[in-house]
Amino acid sequence: MAGSTDSSTRTMGVLTIGALVAVTAYTVALGSNGWLWFGWVVLGLITLAMIVLKNG
Repeated sequence: MAGSTDSSTRTMGVLTIGALVAVTAYTVALGSNGWLWFGWVVLGLITLAMIVLKNG
């Protein structure tokens, strides 16, 4: 599966993981922000949709 993803899907995956790390660090340092988590969930769903559409 990982070998069949193109560079844009792989880039989205890296950005999604990076965003998760950033939002988690923000939450630990400054407290939770619902909009950041909402944004990360939306980004994750878009990334998941790209993976499903690419492999489907």
